[in-house]
Amino acid sequence: MSTPLLVHGDQFLRDGRPHRIVSGAYFRVHPDLWADRLARLSALGLNTIETYVAWNVHERRRGEHDFRGWNDLPRFLELAGAAGLDVIVRPGPYICAEWDFGGLPAWLLADGVLPGGARTLRTSDPAYLSAVDEWFDVLLPRVLPLLATRGGPVVAVQVENEYGSFGDDAAYLEHLRAGLVSRGVDVLLVTSDGPTPDMLRCGSVPGVLATVNFGSRTAESLDALRAEQPVGPQMCMEYWDGWFDHWGEPHHVRSVDSAAGVLDELLAAGASLNLYMAHGGTNVGLWSGANVSEGRHQPTVTSYDYDAAVGEAGELTAKFHAFREVIGRHRELPPLTRVPELPRLATQRVPTTAGPGLLEVAEELGEAAASPMPLTMEQLGQDHGLVHYRGRVLAPAGEHPLSVVGLHDRATVLADGRPLGALDGNETEAALTVRGSGAVVRLDLFVENQGRVNYGTQLGERKGITGGVRLGRRWIHGWASRPVRLDDPGFLTAVTRFAERAGAGPGADRSGAPEGSGAAYGGGGALAPVAAEAPMFHRGEISVPAPGDGFLALPGWGKGFVWLNGFLLGRYWHVGPQRTLYAPAPLWRSGSNIVWVLEMETAGGPLELRDRPDLGPVTDPAKPD
Repeated sequence: MSTPLLVHGDQFLRDGRPHRIVSGAYFRVHPDLWADRLARLSALGLNTIETYVAWNVHERRRGEHDFRGWNDLPRFLELAGAAGLDVIVRPGPYICAEWDFGGLPAWLLADGVLPGGARTLRTSDPAYLSAVDEWFDVLLPRVLPLLATRGGPVVAVQVENEYGSFGDDAAYLEHLRAGLVSRGVDVLLVTSDGPTPDMLRCGSVPGVLATVNFGSRTAESLDALRAEQPVGPQMCMEYWDGWFDHWGEPHHVRSVDSAAGVLDELLAAGASLNLYMAHGGTNVGLWSGANVSEGRHQPTVTSYDYDAAVGEAGELTAKFHAFREVIGRHRELPPLTRVPELPRLATQRVPTTAGPGLLEVAEELGEAAASPMPLTMEQLGQDHGLVHYRGRVLAPAGEHPLSVVGLHDRATVLADGRPLGALDGNETEAALTVRGSGAVVRLDLFVENQGRVNYGTQLGERKGITGGVRLGRRWIHGWASRPVRLDDPGFLTAVTRFAERAGAGPGADRSGAPEGSGAAYGGGGALAPVAAEAPMFHRGEISVPAPGDGFLALPGWGKGFVWLNGFLLGRYWHVGPQRTLYAPAPLWRSGSNIVWVLEMETAGGPLELRDRPDLGPVTDPAKPD
């Protein structure tokens, strides 16, 4: 039975004896694989698991809470305890984690929820605190029975996350601390912040143990923590042993020698630590976040392999064996028993057939909301996916610039049903050409939320079109805005039914252009090319003898989304670095498996089922720490 973790002077105590936390972070894994991954992390030599709790996963719509399946937090905590591991829970409400909106729910950005708007997030604003209190009232009763003080595995709970790099509202942090305690949390409370005096000072809470996050400069970082907290155990809550990837950048890795060397420094210094990440997992579906650098939006890829000790598909990497050897120098480890190999599916090429166009499907998803200007995702009660915008504009003959103001984040543009190209939110102007005596043009824009910012002062941007659309000098008014919820369980069912009913093949005319309009259209400016038939669904069928781990590749394809047996695996994009999507064994079934692809730009050749991942060309980054 677990016993509480205590602080005594400069050390932790368990059962009256000195104790060191050797922990690993873990968050994004199919629930059927939880026990397997916990066994692998225990074999690494860890005695503790750290997990975030993403508020937006459990409460996608205000007042509707989900703790089933992937979201069954109590079951995960129980499995960790059964594996002999302590648990550190980091419930936020903000978690960062390269997760959409840093774990905050999108409905906080809907009209009227926060009268002060996004600038009141993570502050002592009463409206924001009220929403957080409602969440804690639901979450904490599920955690309390699993606290170490009640015989469970949870030995510590974190107050917020890296607050010192965001703000300095001490009343906010104290409200969270008091809220945890008043609701019954009586285990060790901690904070975690970057290794600078201002971050540590602004993120700390009186009476709460401060910890520090870094990836190198061990002595300097621990000295910074000691300067702000003269007494107490020293702990690195996030030892950054790898890094994450953005679309369009190389795949980040960190050398085994570098990562193992800093791990040895930490343990030799007597510090406790949490490997971030010990096992990264996958940003399944649409949950990946984004950063902003020099004004440019940088969405995070679907994979969260992180170059961790245990790979995305459970691989025991060279870093795993090096880390275990280092840990074994500083604490006694049992012999490494054989960790079972996970079955892999055999490689094969998978032909696809064209299904319906996205425009056709969207028109059957229910009534659109009418308004003079386009509505944002949040105004439509939507968190992820696409928004379909439709408007009409009189376009005189000639070439006219089409501008989208406040585009978040990427738009596929069609004129009278014919694709013009793709607009990126970082480059928001293109050219629309109409040749003739002048015509009323029907515009359709599918705008993708590529991930909300998860870190920094730009937290809280709305998605979709936040400004408006102009043709030349004038605004286009009179819009219909419709949510396209790609990860809604019923969405793919609607696509399948439409395809079966329509029976449309690749040769079908989906232009939607009015007969005899005499208009011709062309794209230019900052537009990316889009094939004449896009955006379109494509269907493939994969037969396997038995479930196993697989990796889906789409060579020659442009940008889009992939579903396996109705489950949205995530996004792909030709800009890389990620070239395969991890499809874990629990999603497969013996015999026939159906893959749907929504290609937004240009379809390629056959899909490929591979037996190993390809996360792209690598770089060894100089990490921010």
